[in-house]
Amino acid sequence: MSTVPRRFEILLVPEHVEDRGGAAVEDSAVRTAVVETTGELGASGYPRYAGHGIVADVDPDTRTVEALLVDGSELDYGLTALVRDWQPD
Repeated sequence: MSTVPRRFEILLVPEHVEDRGGAAVEDSAVRTAVVETTGELGASGYPRYAGHGIVADVDPDTRTVEALLVDGSELDYGLTALVRDWQPD
């Protein structure tokens, strides 16, 4: 595995707008959060990230969310979690 990034941004997006034909996905996100590595591995075996009410196990190589809790609960049906590299403003 490559070096684990310190931060990611998690975007919660309605599934029906996941592909917007080139438009920015973040415009349709119902929630975003910058999450930081906790230094632990989650139950999925991937690094765990947490922040702003979101806890996510993220595969740092594929940028895929393997497990996710939002405010302590599983993700609502109809939403998908996307990962992008965090870029400070």
